[in-house]
Formats: sequence, C-alpha cells, structure tokens
Amino acid sequence: MAGGPRASQGFPACAEALGQAAAPAEGGAHFKDHGEPCESYVRLSRALFTAGCEGNFVVDFNPLPFRSTLDQYQKQAADLLEAHRAGDSQAIRILHENHPRFLDSKIPRLSRNLPASEIQNAALDLADAQLTLARWYSFQSWPALAEYTEAVTRDGSPVCQFESAVEAVITGDAATLESLLHDSPGLVRARSTRVTPFDPPVHRATLLHYVGANGVENHRQKTPKNAVEIAKILLSSGAEVDALADMYGGQCTTMSMLVSSHHPAEAGVQVALVETLLDFGAALETRGSEKWGSPLMTALAFGYPKAAEALVRRGARVDNVAAAAGLGRLADAARLLPAADADSRHRALALATQHGHVEVVRLLVDAGEDPSRHNPDGTHSHSTPLHQAALAGHEAVVRLLVERGARLDVKDTIYQGTPLGWAIYARQTEIEKYLRAQGPKTAQEPGQ
Repeated sequence: MAGGPRASQGFPACAEALGQAAAPAEGGAHFKDHGEPCESYVRLSRALFTAGCEGNFVVDFNPLPFRSTLDQYQKQAADLLEAHRAGDSQAIRILHENHPRFLDSKIPRLSRNLPASEIQNAALDLADAQLTLARWYSFQSWPALAEYTEAVTRDGSPVCQFESAVEAVITGDAATLESLLHDSPGLVRARSTRVTPFDPPVHRATLLHYVGANGVENHRQKTPKNAVEIAKILLSSGAEVDALADMYGGQCTTMSMLVSSHHPAEAGVQVALVETLLDFGAALETRGSEKWGSPLMTALAFGYPKAAEALVRRGARVDNVAAAAGLGRLADAARLLPAADADSRHRALALATQHGHVEVVRLLVDAGEDPSRHNPDGTHSHSTPLHQAALAGHEAVVRLLVERGARLDVKDTIYQGTPLGWAIYARQTEIEKYLRAQGPKTAQEPGQ
C-alpha cells in the first residue's frame, strides 16, 4: 500500500491517526476462509475509509422499510448520486464498498485499496448509483431489486408474507411472528427467493436461518435481545432445525451460521441459542458441505470458545487433535497427537495460537510443527500463527513462537502485513515493542 509511515506493515497509514483497534471480539481473524471478510474487518475498513474522506456527511443513508416502493428506491439512488457528486463521505463509502468497479476481483466483498479521491472523481451515472444501491441492499442487480419490490408490495403475496416474517424475526417482534405463523403455518418452512450478489445468488434461507444472523442480507444480520424466544417460536411451530441453506459457497445449517456470527455473541445470546437449537434436536456433527466441519470446529475457527464449550458440554466429541488444541485441552492434545495426520496437526497449531493456549502451542512446535507457514484452509489461511497471536494479544504465544524460530518477515496474503504490522494495527503495544526488539527482519521500517 502506498504512502504513510506504516504502509510497509501492510495496513492503511490512516490507521495510526485514527487509532483504531482491529482485534475481533473473541479472537477470530479478519477474514473468513470462504473468501469473504469477517464482520469485524468490514466494520474497521468502513471506519478507516471514512476517516480518509474529505467531505462531511451530507445525507444520512439508512435502509428503507422492507415494503418500500421502487419509486422510493429510485429516489434514494438519485440522492446517492447527488451526494457522491457533492463529495459526501458516506456516499463515497457506500459506492466503494458496493460498486463492482471498486471491489477486489478475487474477493468480491472486499473493497480495493483506493483513496477516497479516486471514488469521488469517478465518472458515475444514475445506473451506477442504482446498481450500488441494489448491492447495498444485498440484491444482485437493480432488476432483481425491482422484481422484489413488485412482489413484496403486493398484499398477501408469498414474498410479502415471508419478508414480513423475516422482519419480525430480526427485530424480535414475537407477537407479529406468532400471528403470521398462525395465519400461514407453511411460512415456517418457506425459503427466501431473493437474488443476491453472493455465492450462490439465491441463499434459500429459512426463517430460522435469520436467527443465525449470518449468510443472509448484510443489513438484516442482527440479533434482538429476545432471539431465544424467537427461535423457540419458530422451532415449536415446526421449523426444521438442521435445514440447509446455500451460503458461502456451501450448504449451511442455522447452527453453523450461529456459531460463526458476532451478532448473537455481542447480544449475549449465542450460547443460549446453541442450547435452544440442541434442545430441538440440532446435530452436533457436520451437516451440509461447509469447509469448517462440525459446529464445534466452526466455533473454534471463528473465535467463539464459549459456544465451543457449550457444544462440548452437550456431547460434541473432542476426538481430534485440532479440537483439543483449540479448546486448550493439553492432555487430550498430547494423547491424540501421535496418531494425527499432517492436516490435523497443522490445524491444531492454527487454533491453539488463535485461542492463546501456550502450552498446547509448545507441544505442537516441539513435535515439529512449522510456526512460520500459513494456516490451513478454514482457519484464516491468509495468515500465520504468529499473525494470529499478535492480533489477539497473546504475548506468551508470540514469544514462544519467536523462540521456536517463527519468521518475522512473512506477510499475510491479503493485506501484505507482517506480524509486527498486525500488532501495530491491533494496538497490541507490548507485542509491538517485543517484535521491534527482535531486529530488522520484523518488518521493512521506513528509511531502511
């Protein structure tokens, strides 16, 4: 990345001035390995980008009510275009994050590293604003949004009924949800027909999937405080607890989405929702085709140890060295290590470092695991164990990895940042001091 005293660490120079801390809530990394950015990274990138925009907010863009007309969306698109031409920072950010012209060609949900001035000076017309707005609402295109509005504004249509129920789920409106299910019992097994820019375009989520607050429309990924009550209403009405939806290039259950989402964790209901799904028969083992494996391994990969422990309490098996390592179970890891295959050992080191289990890390590196190679698929494979330990503030793990020969100059494959750069970005000052003290190989410092 160009310019600034910290560009050599692989992060925007404005991160220093802004003073943002980048560490996700519970120790996960910036990126999901299905090729899409973690929510924590998206929030940080928005803050960083906005800090670089020169104009002040002119228009406050908020999602329209779900039954808005196409004329209302057209007005919002026109407002977006006008705000862009006026240099409004929020409009520039929305365009940067949603218009395909400004997105990474390999990772479509990741914005390219472009200055605000380049977005502001881009020649855009109303069609560009409409496409951007459609993508902002998680539609594949303006025609897809238009088709949706025609259906959702028609009283009594299947789309209107389903979308009304979705709104009740994500806002915690239990009374409306119960009324809708009473009048139309089949809604509990109905599926979304939205055409999105995701992979695949139609995720086919059930109402229960929206409780997971993951894999569905971006602006609808939210968790009300009474989410457990909402889940119980759906499940008691006949919702299929392990129904599969097409998300992140695979097939996912509500459980898998729940244990990899920060929204229910931040709302303080993730563990209670795990318990509720299990009470209604959710599987403890893998369902569908997701690359992270079982709910237990998914929870560990995305940094939610409380959810992982809840699954273990309810019977999830700790029968592989990677699971034992992620949970910090040293005795189990030592018992399972001799028979573990190479992939399991590699994954075990990734999870142990991410969660800060220093004695398990010691066991694995002493057994020959390479602390310098990038993590395996499904465990933040763009980074090394040292990146993850530095990001999460696990100083004892950082020191151990360095002592055991972890290279300090290896860069992650997305941001091109060194472990030192990640420590700086996350404001892990003690780790930053330690890595700087190790010598010039920690990073290409300015002037070197």
